[in-house]
Amino acid sequence: MKESIIAVLTGAGISAESGIKTFRDADGLWEGHDVMEVASPIGWSKNQDLVLDFYNQRRRQLLKVEPNAAHKELVRLEEKYHTHIVTQNIDDLHERGGSSNIVHLHGELLKVRSTGDERLIYDWKKDLLSGDHCEKGYQLRPHIVWFGESVPMLEKAAEIVSIADVIIIIGTSMQVYPAAGLVGYALPSANIFYVDPRPSINWELSTRNNLQIIEEPATTGVKKVVDTLLA
Repeated sequence: MKESIIAVLTGAGISAESGIKTFRDADGLWEGHDVMEVASPIGWSKNQDLVLDFYNQRRRQLLKVEPNAAHKELVRLEEKYHTHIVTQNIDDLHERGGSSNIVHLHGELLKVRSTGDERLIYDWKKDLLSGDHCEKGYQLRPHIVWFGESVPMLEKAAEIVSIADVIIIIGTSMQVYPAAGLVGYALPSANIFYVDPRPSINWELSTRNNLQIIEEPATTGVKKVVDTLLA
């Protein structure tokens, strides 16, 4: 019988081993671009075609890569626990890896939405161009949470963390808010595992006594955590 709840918080590091560039690496996702040019409402209004091209390149790259061992290992937790994944990533590698319950904090690269009616969201795997409209005639935009925009799934993510018995943090610097503040919602009794080759302890983590750090890449570190929890 599944009784315990596990919340898995993932960042760019888990997808890096699949070939997805990360924000914090020197050759990372934003290299050559001012982030406000390609990931903000201001950038969108200033140069829509630049923004569309940026995400078209990311989308093409995503469709060429596959989930790695870390994504697939997390699926094993569903055999024994109520498992929820809260990811900062905009890729679909958790879905393709086989996980069932996924919250995307920052949106989804393989979806687009109407600029005139945010309720109109569409699956999208091809390039998105100026002139691609929703059924109401509005231009479509990437279904991504840009800098300066609210994070609509944050409340749901906080709720999941607040009832979790175990929290697994994978491949995130834990420095970018509001996602980095999610650990602050954790139960005092929650056991926390942090998997990252370069772990960064923020204030929320520094106050935790029941924290175990696995200083390894996701593909090896996640297996160790999953094996421990299923033992």
